[in-house]
Amino acid sequence: MRKNRALMESGQAGCRLPETGRLMPDESIEREIETHVYGYAHQAKSEITRRLQELEREWDIDRFITIQGSAAAFMGTLFGLRVDRKWLLLPAIVLPFLFIPRLREKYPSYGFFRNRGIRTRREIEREKQALRILRGDFDDKTHPLNGTDRLELALRTLA
Repeated sequence: MRKNRALMESGQAGCRLPETGRLMPDESIEREIETHVYGYAHQAKSEITRRLQELEREWDIDRFITIQGSAAAFMGTLFGLRVDRKWLLLPAIVLPFLFIPRLREKYPSYGFFRNRGIRTRREIEREKQALRILRGDFDDKTHPLNGTDRLELALRTLA
């Protein structure tokens, strides 16, 4: 978050929301991915592996919304049956937010979660791919790339 704030204050940030001057979520997330790739460009393979393991555990936006919505619906049902019937309104409100977007392929709450930095599966996979390039996973064994060439190739995969 501090890195994004520094980018915004320095004027190097990309697309901004006109009223607030803040980065739009997609731009902010793209900058964060680039920052991570630059940050790991000269790290040891073990550090890159650790970051790849973190990315394997990171929840994408679809998983996050599905789990959070399901948990809210379950708790509303449980409280509605045990505490007060008013709680049954919670699943009645939450469940359409889970299944209707699957039909239309867009969540009404998508922007809300994107503004909080929750990434898509594609964004997570792109960062993983760039880090694998930095780690040397795709090097030709007879002609391995040097660190600068790997960084250049990793950044091209993000473009």
